[in-house]
Amino acid sequence: MTRLTAVRPLATPSPIERIPTKLPGTFELRPRKMVDHRGAFIKVFQSSLFEQDGLESGFVEQYYSVSEANVLRGMHFQTPPSDHAKLVYCTHGTAMDVLLDLRRGSPTYGQFDIVELSGAKSNAMYVPRGVAHGFYVVQAPVIMLYNVTSEYDPGHDAGIAWNSFGAPWPSTNPVVSDRDARFPALRDFESPFRFQG
Repeated sequence: MTRLTAVRPLATPSPIERIPTKLPGTFELRPRKMVDHRGAFIKVFQSSLFEQDGLESGFVEQYYSVSEANVLRGMHFQTPPSDHAKLVYCTHGTAMDVLLDLRRGSPTYGQFDIVELSGAKSNAMYVPRGVAHGFYVVQAPVIMLYNVTSEYDPGHDAGIAWNSFGAPWPSTNPVVSDRDARFPALRDFESPFRFQG
């Protein structure tokens, strides 16, 4: 009698590679790019993969920005109870993407990290609650697309001054909005965020 052995299916590589940054809970996401004679196809989000990795995936609002040369947007977040996680990716151009940890009790509280996002790389950033986000345009125009887990709430919309925490921005005189120019320095910010380790 011939005994049949079950054949284990080959493991399929994840369509989205997750690369931790130095700030706990923040990740650069590198999706697989399918390229053929027509162009490219890139999957940037899959709910089941996020849930399996313990990342928030209940995005309720999506928007995008278009930014020209020397523009700096940041450092943005919303405070509780309207705080949110973000999935941010660059569909065109190149951006210096900057994250700033505002979570008290975090081993990297007050520290920042930088990842280059670009349309050519098709990479993205996962930004958890309590981490401020901003970017500088390296190659214009930059189109950034954001998915967030809470809707915009002007009463809880907040930020940190872009030049108050030591990030090596390429310009000392970037184009910023009046709103961004009025944000408090990191040293003057009383953080409502707590690290959930």
